[in-house]
Amino acid sequence: QARMVESGGGLVQAGNSLRLSCAASGQTFGISRYAITWFRQAPGKDRERVAAISWDGGSKYYVKSVRDRFTVSRDNTKNTVYLQMDNLKIEDTAVYFCAADVRGTGWSPDSRYEYWGQGTQVTVSS
Repeated sequence: QARMVESGGGLVQAGNSLRLSCAASGQTFGISRYAITWFRQAPGKDRERVAAISWDGGSKYYVKSVRDRFTVSRDNTKNTVYLQMDNLKIEDTAVYFCAADVRGTGWSPDSRYEYWGQGTQVTVSS
């Protein structure tokens, strides 16, 4: 069954970095034609859209709280999208998910997200 698989989470101190990966899983599932969006959900909070990248990597979108600290990129030859997270803050602690936007730009009103992964935990300590 096609879905995304996130990895790269862990426990880090504030100010440090992590790189998350979002890989397509499934024998014939390719993500090169989809915009991919990263989300996060902290305990007791709603899921938040964090970053997105267009199918060709030409357009990128970020929520204001991570702009200038996070960088989204993709390698379609590896069927993988990355989220480089620098200068991590305690408030970045959450489970991070990725999903394919099968209809929009990854950050548009008509986006429709499918092929969700199970998520990867990011914990930032002081």
